[in-house]
Amino acid sequence: MLTLAIDAMSGDRGLAATLPAARDFLRRNTDARLRLVGDRGALQKFVAAAGVEPARLEFVPSTEVVGMSDTAAFALRKKKNSSMRVAIDLVGRGEADACISAGNTGALLATARFVLKTPPGIARPAICTALPRQNGRTYMLDLGANVDCSAAVLLQFGVMGTKLMYCREGVAKPTVGLLNIGAEEGKGNDTINAAAELFKQSSLNYVGFVEADAIYAGDTDLVVCDGLAGNVALKAAEGVAQMIVGTIREEFTRNRIRRAAGVVAKPALNAIKTRLDHRRYNGASLLGLRGTVVKSHGGADALAFRCAMEVGLNEARQNLARQIETALTAPAAPQ
Repeated sequence: MLTLAIDAMSGDRGLAATLPAARDFLRRNTDARLRLVGDRGALQKFVAAAGVEPARLEFVPSTEVVGMSDTAAFALRKKKNSSMRVAIDLVGRGEADACISAGNTGALLATARFVLKTPPGIARPAICTALPRQNGRTYMLDLGANVDCSAAVLLQFGVMGTKLMYCREGVAKPTVGLLNIGAEEGKGNDTINAAAELFKQSSLNYVGFVEADAIYAGDTDLVVCDGLAGNVALKAAEGVAQMIVGTIREEFTRNRIRRAAGVVAKPALNAIKTRLDHRRYNGASLLGLRGTVVKSHGGADALAFRCAMEVGLNEARQNLARQIETALTAPAAPQ
């Protein structure tokens, strides 16, 4: 039975999101158990009232919480008993198979790297997640861990993302593209063009440069970029999706006639809402570590956080971290 360590205190909603998510997760996954890390009083009460066999749910006390504004260095030095740190320590000691946290991204990445380390041959961890597209899902990395990457590091991201796609989707040879300002050869800066040459020489199923619109409307399975471009693209997509859903709701409630039309169209509208619901794509993987860590969106509600937990469970089942380490075994890591 696999065990997930849950940072129950972090994120904008804290226990209001993580505890309902934990209850729903355990109901859906009878072959998994949880170790909830956080405030002793709140978690002890929840565990006692959850109605779950003790072997599948327990709490681990911590006395601190990493704030969303805390720097990574401050979290590492001053908050060694935070719910985030304790949850990652459980993975590091082999007492949990994955850690899930909605906390500060920089602190989570720095703490995970400090505790779990990166295997030899892996230069930098990267953040990867799935995004909706017209005919399935596109995976994209890096999404904010590394704002400046060399060509060699981008190639490693391609290898790690390919392994993630096999783990999550069962696709052994996904198509891989490099995010650029144009699809034509020679576009972009020196780094992206140098990376293109490395991708062409690799065993990856490289299809060339892709523009940002191809993330959501194209057929490229995996899009590789540095963390600055990836994070901007991700946040822009979330904003557009929320705007579309909000606009549809507003227009169908503007007057009595439109409300009546909305009743007729409700099944189709609900389907659109579900397809564009970013909560169902929540759970970004921190790839390139000696252990499984999944980053939930800081503003995640119970549904979104439960989806992130599902991602962590799947990666632990597939032993993704070990698969990536094996694929990237090398005498020295690129800089």
